[in-house]
Amino acid sequence: MLFILLFFILHWYLSLFSQTFFQHRYASHRAFQMNRFWEKFFHIFSYVTQGSSYMSPRAYAIMHRMHHAYTDTEKDPHSPQFSPNVFAMMWRTRRVYLNIVGEKAEVEERFLKGLPEWPAFDRWAGSAWSRLLWVGIYTTIFALWATSPWLWLLLPVVITMGAVHGAIINWFAHKYGYHNFKMKNTSRNLFNLDIFMLGESYHNNHHKRPSSVNFGFRWHELDPVYPVIKLLAWLRVIRLNRPQLAEAH
Repeated sequence: MLFILLFFILHWYLSLFSQTFFQHRYASHRAFQMNRFWEKFFHIFSYVTQGSSYMSPRAYAIMHRMHHAYTDTEKDPHSPQFSPNVFAMMWRTRRVYLNIVGEKAEVEERFLKGLPEWPAFDRWAGSAWSRLLWVGIYTTIFALWATSPWLWLLLPVVITMGAVHGAIINWFAHKYGYHNFKMKNTSRNLFNLDIFMLGESYHNNHHKRPSSVNFGFRWHELDPVYPVIKLLAWLRVIRLNRPQLAEAH
């Protein structure tokens, strides 16, 4: 039982880190820069840590940029304002994502700048065969180490981890919590201290300062990924943009 719980926690946070660090802060907002080697490294790292719920950084970035441009309107890929429940919203998000990946959607030029491009890798990583491979790996892990039947309830979450993370922020952080900034949208900060979502739940802060490397604003709003970003900048793995150095807390 302990092994499965540790595996679940590790998968939760590694998958979430990949999403917030690479797909969100880097690919979507270019909050910092990295060279081609490290971009490829984190591309692969995202695939390994997200597994069956891997999202193309390119498609993720386009969709997220659309979310900021069209927040809480009918063009928003994932707004609670236009879905009766969280499952309907995520299904709509899935359709938008697949249309972008399949190049079936017309994407505005402004959403295409500075995207991480690795089409051959994304074709494999997002393929049905790749996802089935990861499902097989996860199922094997549970078959070997799940000592209690209730632990199998965690398997669907493991398989759809990226979607679960997206649902928590895109639904609940537009409905519940507090706000530091009055915006023309429903974005809110879901948690006062966000260890659970690695700073992603400071959604109101993020909508106010989308390119900031630090999602926290007030003294208690700890963004656990921010110190990691500072460390990677110190190690010269990434380069922080000068304006963001001034605004980061």
